Amino acid sequence: MLTLKVVLSKAEAAKKFLLDNKNYNKKYLPKKAANHIFFPVLKKIKMPSSLFAVYEQAELEKSKKKPNYKDILKNKLSKAEFEELPNSYDIIGNIIVIEIRKPLVKHEKLIGSALLKTHKNIKTVLKKSGIHFGEFRTQKLSFIAGENTKVTEYKENNVKIKLDVEKIYFSPRLSTERKRIYKKIEPNERVLVMFSGSGVYPIVISKNTLARAIVGIEKNPVAHKFAKENLTLNNATNVALFLGDVRDIIPKLKEKFSRIIMPLPKNAEDFLEMAFKVSTKGTIIHFYDFEHETEIFKGEEKVKEACAKSNLNCNIINTVKCGQYSPGKFRICVDFQII
Repeated sequence: MLTLKVVLSKAEAAKKFLLDNKNYNKKYLPKKAANHIFFPVLKKIKMPSSLFAVYEQAELEKSKKKPNYKDILKNKLSKAEFEELPNSYDIIGNIIVIEIRKPLVKHEKLIGSALLKTHKNIKTVLKKSGIHFGEFRTQKLSFIAGENTKVTEYKENNVKIKLDVEKIYFSPRLSTERKRIYKKIEPNERVLVMFSGSGVYPIVISKNTLARAIVGIEKNPVAHKFAKENLTLNNATNVALFLGDVRDIIPKLKEKFSRIIMPLPKNAEDFLEMAFKVSTKGTIIHFYDFEHETEIFKGEEKVKEACAKSNLNCNIINTVKCGQYSPGKFRICVDFQII
């Protein structure tokens, strides 16, 4: 069959290009050989010369269909109930967190059992029992199947994060965004993470960059407790963690930071003034926000307004979508620099 032969060092970029151009044949599995990998493709298209890729015929194995919990439930629910089953859910370590709509509540044990059968590494299934609420944006979760626990160990970007999924706000869907951020960090940078939670941002940065020092500030005492455990778990020796409100902690910091990350998308603009207090000319700030897809520009407006209020000039580097929050509404990140 038709494949694209790529050197291993260019594999990730080549696969992304194929997926972006809808030319990756998902019916087959890629095959590694020595210093190359063969990707299954649908047709020949022009590839960027920087990828040094060539088309070749090769024999590949067919993809095996992944087990789907819906297959188990197809004949156990009515047609109307089956259509209410969610297509996605969060996997955090060995825990699945799923939303079960009202028509399916009476079948939640059955749904939980199906999820356990189709995910060999999953030990616990929890259901969402409400929206994120309160100062720490936590979410009530109810046990429905497996082992009755809400503590797990999650892995991403070369780190391990232990956390209580009910008492700490955490999104595995932001792993790609965390990778995007750490790839921007230059050697010897001093990085501040406001609202650092269970320590995922500071530790990911510590393990994947040559940053000189990373500081994390978190108000949730449970999250802070787990973050300290996670420092030890990952041997992250260049991270300092502070428990408290950023409004109280930042005035006590005696250093300026070359990069500041603000992963609190709700009302984060209220804390931009605090970020400016530990910024200097050249500091890059990653400001997160929730905006409707037709009003993404409002995130930049909030940044510009805050800068003007503090008599600062800034340059908007870019604004990216980093996950859908609700229908039509996205989590965005405005990357900007103090100039």
